[in-house]
Amino acid sequence: MPTSQIVTMSFFQFKGPQSKWWAFQQMGLSPNLLQSVKGLSFSKMLGSGGGNGFQVWPNLGVYGLLGVWETEAAARAFIESHAFFLALEAHSKEQWTVFLRTATAHGTWDGANPFEGSLIMSDDVPVCVLTRATIKMSKLAQFWRFVPQVSRSVEHQKGRLFSIGVGELPLVQQATFSLWTNAQQMKAYAYESKYHKEVIKRTRALGWYKEELFARFIPFDSIGRWKGQNLLEGINNRQ
Repeated sequence: MPTSQIVTMSFFQFKGPQSKWWAFQQMGLSPNLLQSVKGLSFSKMLGSGGGNGFQVWPNLGVYGLLGVWETEAAARAFIESHAFFLALEAHSKEQWTVFLRTATAHGTWDGANPFEGSLIMSDDVPVCVLTRATIKMSKLAQFWRFVPQVSRSVEHQKGRLFSIGVGELPLVQQATFSLWTNAQQMKAYAYESKYHKEVIKRTRALGWYKEELFARFIPFDSIGRWKGQNLLEGINNRQ
């Protein structure tokens, strides 16, 4: 039977020094604030990189919140009424949340794979991709030397609706989250882009990561706006 688990990814844009400082503090406070939320099995508050999210220095104005939920009802209850989420909304100028079902997930995050589910993913429906890795200290310079090239290559890629670099710890624990018009266009970038293919090759040959995870999700709903748009407005991927 299909799992009832769903995943949410929320992004918040903060403006002004006071709001940015408040948001930065939540990175340290969020584990305690989220540990007893009903129906929440895994969560991470994530900072973002400068520029388009993939630069070395941080962007103190954009944060993400990842949640893995036992049920959709638990996720919606948190978003609609929990004090922590409401505070993030109140302090931020813009918010966007996408609801996801796991298609595939391989690897580990903090020693385990938090994502359950196995869905057949058609090439003609929207898809979200999450990659996460802990980079070996001895490989940091090699890894970050390639990041600018890859980030530039994805920025104007056909079918990319949204992409951002996020992380738990600057430089060392890094993740990317992206949304694509359909799986076919996502695969074209993943397997045909010159720079992305080179990163995959070097990752395998040089062993950059202590831990890594790769997951694909089918988005089925979204709320809020990002840069004035609901990136999946009108979507109907309920499977």
